[in-house]
Amino acid sequence: METIDICRNIDQIKSRIQSACKRVNRNPDDITLVAVSKTKPIEAIKEALECGQIHFGENRVQELTSKMEQLGPEIQWHMIGTLQTNKIKYMVDRVNWIHSVPKKKALKEIEKRASRIEREINVLIQVNISDEAQKSGCEPEDLKKLLEYAQDLKWTKIQGLMGMASFEEDPELVRPQFKLLRDLRDQHKSYETDNVQLQHLSMGMSNDFEIAVEEGSTMVRVGSAIFGARNYN
Repeated sequence: METIDICRNIDQIKSRIQSACKRVNRNPDDITLVAVSKTKPIEAIKEALECGQIHFGENRVQELTSKMEQLGPEIQWHMIGTLQTNKIKYMVDRVNWIHSVPKKKALKEIEKRASRIEREINVLIQVNISDEAQKSGCEPEDLKKLLEYAQDLKWTKIQGLMGMASFEEDPELVRPQFKLLRDLRDQHKSYETDNVQLQHLSMGMSNDFEIAVEEGSTMVRVGSAIFGARNYN
């Protein structure tokens, strides 16, 4: 079995991010690398942590909560998977970012749970930028209503938008989808308040993160390019 050099992979991803930033005159320090550790063992996360990686993403609440219990407070945890409202209560005491909020019901539940423990949680509104029925996220035309609702929340801090592009062999084909999310962010800047700040764009994965960075991503979610192919249960 091939040995995965996680530290080397992280360094290579950061180098590619730097190159993408250079092409469009961006600062690489403005990009957060979220290592997607779903299905990966605790040992792999610890190895990445030793290489200086502190942001980790999970897509299933049960796996996320288990890993949060086993690992220390230095990790910034990102929930990036499809969000089930009835599972929010299990993660609010520790999760730092929830990327995949698609509707008012989820915002309401996060606020209710976070207010009980008086803990602020960073949230990104997920928008369906690929126009694929199987992808989660609000429709672009519904974003305005979600931002208006979020303006009056206290503990649920809107920090930007998240999108999942369609999978294409040629990543150039999804550039318009990333541009759509950036344009939506820019078009909704007028809805910013103390509680709604549209500074982040979470977009780009292992196969297309360089294109995403060129189009304005501030958070890239990279799994297989760091940890190797996903382990399916």
